[in-house]
Amino acid sequence: MATSTVQDGMIFDFDVEITMDDGLVLRADVFRPIEPGRYPVLITYGPYAKGLSFQEGYPSAWNKMILDQPDVAYGSTNKYQNWEVVDPEKWVPHGYVCVRVDSRGTGRSPGFVDHFSPRETKDFHDCIEWAGVQDWSNGKVGINGISYYGINQWHVATLQPKHLAAMCIWEGSADWYRDMTHHGGMLSTFWANWYDMQVKTVQYGLGERGPRSKVNGSLVCGDENFSDEQLFNNRASFGDDILAHPLDDQYHKDRSPIWDKVNVPFLSAANWGGQGLHPRGNFEGFVRAASEHKWLECHGLEHWTHFYTDYGRELQKLFFDYFLKGEKNGWESRPKVQLQVRHVDKFVERHENEWPIARTKWTKFYLDAEKQTLSLEKPKKAAKISFDAMGDGLTFMSEPMTEDTEITGPLASGLRVSSSTEDADIMLVFRVFTADLREITFIGAIDPHTPIAQGWLRASHRKLDPKLSQPYRPYHTHDEKQPLTPGKPVDLDVEIWPTCIVVPKGYRIALSVRGKDYEWQAKTGAKLSNFKNELLGCGPFLHNDPRDRPASIFGGTTTLHLDADGANYVLVPVIP
Repeated sequence: MATSTVQDGMIFDFDVEITMDDGLVLRADVFRPIEPGRYPVLITYGPYAKGLSFQEGYPSAWNKMILDQPDVAYGSTNKYQNWEVVDPEKWVPHGYVCVRVDSRGTGRSPGFVDHFSPRETKDFHDCIEWAGVQDWSNGKVGINGISYYGINQWHVATLQPKHLAAMCIWEGSADWYRDMTHHGGMLSTFWANWYDMQVKTVQYGLGERGPRSKVNGSLVCGDENFSDEQLFNNRASFGDDILAHPLDDQYHKDRSPIWDKVNVPFLSAANWGGQGLHPRGNFEGFVRAASEHKWLECHGLEHWTHFYTDYGRELQKLFFDYFLKGEKNGWESRPKVQLQVRHVDKFVERHENEWPIARTKWTKFYLDAEKQTLSLEKPKKAAKISFDAMGDGLTFMSEPMTEDTEITGPLASGLRVSSSTEDADIMLVFRVFTADLREITFIGAIDPHTPIAQGWLRASHRKLDPKLSQPYRPYHTHDEKQPLTPGKPVDLDVEIWPTCIVVPKGYRIALSVRGKDYEWQAKTGAKLSNFKNELLGCGPFLHNDPRDRPASIFGGTTTLHLDADGANYVLVPVIP
């Protein structure tokens, strides 16, 4: 039963019912101004339970954020803080209605859980249309949220709901296959673990076994108490479903945007350190979406932080004030790209007009076997160099930089490879080292010791899409496997996700060619409450499922054929 109260300067409508086209009723919380009127709406639809506070559900992330960024907590009671969505206390006073919908099967919404499915996307569409016609709505609906609440923005925009007027995709992946479930064709184990830690724990029907809301004491996961069998039968076998679709088939296409149908104004906010989930879709969306009005921003630090800081919130507000309120605040004349350019000790804001940056000097550094170096010159003679196909691989390092050198943009690598078996997994790490050869890492979106950039490719997935591929961004079809002939070399074009770093004079760049995930060191002790694994450099985005990487196929020997024709290189976006 929906209730309405006035508290903390807002009208709080709890458990508002929204009926879907199949008759299922979803439940939402609505926060709106006390003064009667019609206001723009910010809506989110997702699985993290609208009644579970950020502080209770994700204590390690919350505590670190407010310690490092006290402006996040300032000016709010923080009672309504929720994971990866806006704080209504910082938006309602500025004339916005904030709507949080528990997605089908999670929190206080019943139903079958099937993430990013066409059913979920249609639900989100219908929730947007519902919000657009309420008597407190001015008919303009925006979406604003992080990660899951960003990913599904790309998807619902494909359906073009008529009341959707603007969206801010904060670190939201897009392509279900390339960005999320299969990196270069390799299964990411993130989603199966995420499902256990962040979804099953707030599934509808946990009832008394779930938490209670700190705001009103309600059961976060619904008033019904389901058995374990009932809960199991009300959710997809998410990890197994992903494993069952190793190629980019209809299952993945149904969970990915159609770029020429995404025409709503948007602000796409990426994270340089989001390797494994967050940055690629933000860049792809900015480049490929059909929207006439689109902007790109890129920042650093943890992926939840700047969404809540004054920096991020004020940027979001400028954007939404322009498109949802019609305020003439100069947003339309802003440069299309805002970058927090990363230095080893700071970030410096700079604006650009396009992505990739037009003045980029695309520079090839060639792999040389003689001294295992990266060089601007092609190797003088051909050579072969091998490594354990599931091991730490080889690292090729440049000479010291002769001047401060900015590297900003997508990277790519060309490799000539053979295997002792019918396949090989190539995991690339683009790295920076100090003059005394200490590696530079950064606080990433998830991991506190994130390398500069990473890329992945399974050799049998080397087939390229000639229409979508660029020299700096190879695009693989992932629609068929092309097994290797043992001992016979093939050419691979490997996408390395976009990055930014100003490399100081005297520092070196390096490329590691590996057969397993990067590790900053063997032990770090770093963990977050919502992830299973210790954070060793890749966060939770690992590729270690033996069902996807059986040792009989991926446990042989990989050989690089470093021919004198320069087939082995890393293409680096140097900004003059």
